[in-house]
Amino acid sequence: MLEDKLTELLTEGGASLVGFSQIDKSPIDGQPELIYAITLVYKLSDSVLKTIEDRPSISYFQHYRAVNARLDSLCLDAVRFIENQGYNAFPIAASQSTNDDKSAYRGVFAHKTGACLSGIGYIGKNALLYTKEYGSKVRLATVLTDMPLVRQREIIKGGCGDCDICKRACPAGAISGINYEVGMARDDFFSADKCSSHMKTYKDVGRGAVCGICIKACPKNKLK
Repeated sequence: MLEDKLTELLTEGGASLVGFSQIDKSPIDGQPELIYAITLVYKLSDSVLKTIEDRPSISYFQHYRAVNARLDSLCLDAVRFIENQGYNAFPIAASQSTNDDKSAYRGVFAHKTGACLSGIGYIGKNALLYTKEYGSKVRLATVLTDMPLVRQREIIKGGCGDCDICKRACPAGAISGINYEVGMARDDFFSADKCSSHMKTYKDVGRGAVCGICIKACPKNKLK
């Protein structure tokens, strides 16, 4: 099975989880055949997450970027494998630049869309993907392809219930506390603008610094 071979290749390269799904429409102009998605998950270090207090740490920022780089490298491994099988593949970087509308805070493809369709996880109140294995202590990347792939997991129907710990912890006030439901627009439960604007205040951490406070605060993210 191609799914088994890809999973073995990517997990041996460091991926924590690998998922497969079929999406409604290819987001790549002129390539409508790219409707199968491979989701790559890499778990963040518990020890590094412990360094986040009431603000992000330089260690977290450096780790975040290193994990993104590893995911991007794994995407290239998947692309090479798929092309060697005679199919097309398009890597979507772990941390994407926004599209033409810079105020939209969206990339070419939403990694969480593929992840949810693959059965790897569900979207929480803080707009992050939650996995059964690692909570939201993860980073994601995606490879789109025309190689037919079959989902290997049952789709997860999850939620955060009445918990509002991340809402109270968020220094940006970006989390509304509303549970995400399938088909809901992100702006209906989470403000990407408030989140992004607040992260710009951490210039001493590094250019393009990320926060991580809601990850550290979540009770589902038990740190070893």
